[in-house]
Amino acid sequence: MRRKKDDLDRLTEKLLKKNPSLKEEFEKADQAWDIAFQVYDLRKKAGLTQTQLAKLIHTKQSNIARIESADYTSYTWKTLEKITKALKARLEIRIVPLDSSKPAHI
Repeated sequence: MRRKKDDLDRLTEKLLKKNPSLKEEFEKADQAWDIAFQVYDLRKKAGLTQTQLAKLIHTKQSNIARIESADYTSYTWKTLEKITKALKARLEIRIVPLDSSKPAHI
């Protein structure tokens, strides 16, 4: 079932038409939201507070709060591994090819 477009969807489309280079920034923001919500959901399902998870991975509660914040993108592989292990999860990172007819930009 498709979700009905809302004002945010229409605004996003309008901004992308005006400035297509924003697409990469929107994708990065979407990834940050994904990670934040996944950590939050797994922590809640485990019945842990941010403080309890922080103690399990030997960090501060504020670091867990930062990772669960959708605008944070400076986490390290090592930190994400610790979190996923503590939450009895597995960390997966995929590299997905872009349109093969266009060269990748780095």
